[in-house]
Amino acid sequence: MNSLIRSTARCIRSGAAVCLLRPADGLVRAASARFLCAAADLQKDLGEMVKKDKVVVFIKGTPAQPMCGFSNAVVQILRMHGVDQYASYNVLEDQELREGVKVFSNWPTIPQVYFNGEFVGGCDILLQMHQNGDLVDELKKLGIRSALLDAEKESK
Repeated sequence: MNSLIRSTARCIRSGAAVCLLRPADGLVRAASARFLCAAADLQKDLGEMVKKDKVVVFIKGTPAQPMCGFSNAVVQILRMHGVDQYASYNVLEDQELREGVKVFSNWPTIPQVYFNGEFVGGCDILLQMHQNGDLVDELKKLGIRSALLDAEKESK
């Protein structure tokens, strides 16, 4: 990422409309300085977005209307735990956001879940945390009491 920012700054200072990048793989790629600036700005914006709320999800659709089964599973898991205050971003509305969040997290799929600005994982990770009880503990660290604890107490 730092090399991307340095390359962008170098291109802008030189006034170039097109920059040639030579990443670690040694291949030369052409990219517009404007695109590189936009990509760097998006990464900065994503860093701020994931820190804005305790729980942040990037999903296909909205919590009220998820547009894929994996996004729906994330929404349902959070709902089961009584987590209803979280930031949600619909990646279907913005292709740059959809691709940018994958680069930001170095995770190839959507949905993506963040706790306190830290990447947790996707649907599979959240499901695993739910099944083994780790999600209750992680939510507690955020100051969120899982509703499953209350349901468990009531059933006894």
